[in-house]
Amino acid sequence: MPDVDIVVCGAGPVGLAFSLLLTKRGVPANRIALIDAKSIAQAAEDPRSIALSYGSRQILEEIGAWPIAAEAIHQIHVSRRGHFGKALIDRKDFDVPALGYVTRYGALAKALSACASQANVTMLRPKQVTGIDESASSVMVSLSDSSTVTAAIAVQAEGGVFSEQTVKAVRHDYNQTAIVAQCWTSAAIPHRAFERFTDEGPLALLPQDDGYALVWCVRPAHAAELLNLSDAAFLSELERTFGSRLGRFVRVTPRFSFPLGLNAQAAGSLRTVTIGNAAQTLHPVAGQGLNLGLRDAVVLAQALAQETGPLALERFAANRQSDRKLTIRLTDTMARIFTSAPDGALSQTLLGATLGIVDAVKPAKRALAEQMMFGWR
Repeated sequence: MPDVDIVVCGAGPVGLAFSLLLTKRGVPANRIALIDAKSIAQAAEDPRSIALSYGSRQILEEIGAWPIAAEAIHQIHVSRRGHFGKALIDRKDFDVPALGYVTRYGALAKALSACASQANVTMLRPKQVTGIDESASSVMVSLSDSSTVTAAIAVQAEGGVFSEQTVKAVRHDYNQTAIVAQCWTSAAIPHRAFERFTDEGPLALLPQDDGYALVWCVRPAHAAELLNLSDAAFLSELERTFGSRLGRFVRVTPRFSFPLGLNAQAAGSLRTVTIGNAAQTLHPVAGQGLNLGLRDAVVLAQALAQETGPLALERFAANRQSDRKLTIRLTDTMARIFTSAPDGALSQTLLGATLGIVDAVKPAKRALAEQMMFGWR
């Protein structure tokens, strides 16, 4: 008999949420094992900013991991630098308290880990997964301390970064690097997020800590130059690129960077399944990666609560196909069109017109907003 019914490799937000969703759907906590290379304390110290959709908040509420320290997004302003056309998405148009939220990875991981501990989910951490061997009836996960865990189903929820991943069926290198930092301006607009498309990639400013979490996507050579600038020179370049809508950029934290790409593959095996970043690594435009992963977790938990076998994984794959494909297509299209179009007047007119249509046509705006908040349901 397997040690547990389900072993989860990766105790990031998606893996933790999935384990808790299982317990909410009747799977005994002692039949779930959660493995991660980091300790809870290490995960709680992670300062990265992450975007949560309103739909993700609803998932966190269900498992008891909300509220957490987070800044609500009431409006999202989307524009194209140097050209006409913009769109403003407002929570008032959709009867929700917020379109989304900005929090820190560490805060979310800490809250979810506390819930998992309270639910008595078995957590094996810090331990590194060194191998997964699958048979017709079970899966054996080998760990760095030479121990093993056998289970009916293995869930891979540890994705890593694009540049270090195994190549999957759907893959595209955007030839972009994301620069991330925290910055402050002289005229911040509370609860408003900005997505500003430039010729090199999107520049996102998400409200947080009286300032903004910055995600600035540029060509790798330009990223290297920006990372080497002094704070004053970097802020000047950021202000030149973004514009004066928020006044002057006055302060910035140390900057970090990572390469951007699409790497996705829905296919699994008989008793192993991937969710979240392990299944699909996306461009950060529109902030959909974690939210798509949490929707994976909901559907997989429902399937495995009914049966811990291959048929449950087949149902999961079929039920997730539409949302995964649509979200991947949306983020991929936005990343390619708004960053790779020629500089000709016609293309720029079309890009501006696209934003204008989204802003003016209510069904188009609602479709975009509902996909960003809830995904395909």
